[in-house]
Amino acid sequence: MADNNWQLQPGVQIAPEAAAEVAKIACALKSLSVYAGLVIEREDCPADLQKIVDDGVKAIGKIFVW
Repeated sequence: MADNNWQLQPGVQIAPEAAAEVAKIACALKSLSVYAGLVIEREDCPADLQKIVDDGVKAIGKIFVW
C-alpha cells in the first residue's frame, strides 16, 4: 500500500480507494489554485476564475485536512 500524503477530516467516511482518487483531484485543484493566484494578478484574467478555484478548494477542504 502506498504512503498517503493526505488525511481525511474527522467524521469523513470514504473507501480508501475512492479517497486516493479524490486526493489526486484535490492535489490538482490545489495546484490550480496556486496557478490561478498567479494569473489573477494579470489584468486580462477573467474575474470569476479565482472564485471558482476558491470554491473548489473550500469543498475539498471539507473532505481532507490540508
